[in-house]
Amino acid sequence: MISLKIIGLLLDYPAQDVWAGQQELITAAEIAEELTPAQKSGLIGFIQRLCQNRLIDAQEAYCDVFDRGRATSLLLFEHVHGESRDRGQAMVNLLAQYRAAGLDLNTRELPDFLPLYLEYLAFCRPEPALEGLRDIAPILALLGARLRRRENAYAGLFDLLLDLSGSELRSATLQQQVTGEARDDTPAALDAVWEEEQVTFLARQGCESAEQTQHQRRFAGATAPQFLDIGKRGRAVKGQ
Repeated sequence: MISLKIIGLLLDYPAQDVWAGQQELITAAEIAEELTPAQKSGLIGFIQRLCQNRLIDAQEAYCDVFDRGRATSLLLFEHVHGESRDRGQAMVNLLAQYRAAGLDLNTRELPDFLPLYLEYLAFCRPEPALEGLRDIAPILALLGARLRRRENAYAGLFDLLLDLSGSELRSATLQQQVTGEARDDTPAALDAVWEEEQVTFLARQGCESAEQTQHQRRFAGATAPQFLDIGKRGRAVKGQ
């Protein structure tokens, strides 16, 4: 599914290759058989609007959206395991899943980074790829809802992924729930998290109960997804 490769590239940190290869991306979207005409039009429109910006401006905007706070983090397990020890085992399981498919990583990104996971799914046959998307549908809907609340154009990519997955979940159904969330990307919120982390680290290093409490406080009032089951199921490259 070439569309997953395209969306993964667009959700990654903006790179010169995307700007230079804009027409190639548009052509790939036009011939993607899994996309409807409306979906192709929306995806092509996003590519064109993104590349109208200066690269440095797009990079700055990307960091503001995905790297400030954790509510819109593109690390999938962040929204499931937080900082608990379960996250480490989930990472190991996901890496094993990549390798079982004949893939290995040639990047320093964590294996649960959404663009990396989408690249893996693009390598899979259609049925497993769609199943993999459905597994993360609650995360996609949650992120899409939070981005729509911020009136951010990236929300459209999450809605497209949900459409492709065949899941009944939609970001619009979570709009009311996320409206009551406290923003965690403001200077005050970021300072509070930093101060809390310093206290926790000094007081109780390695204590899982402290990690869980810290995560609960940080996401107090947040809409948590109900499940994410990709632990048993790049940058990924074909194995030797």
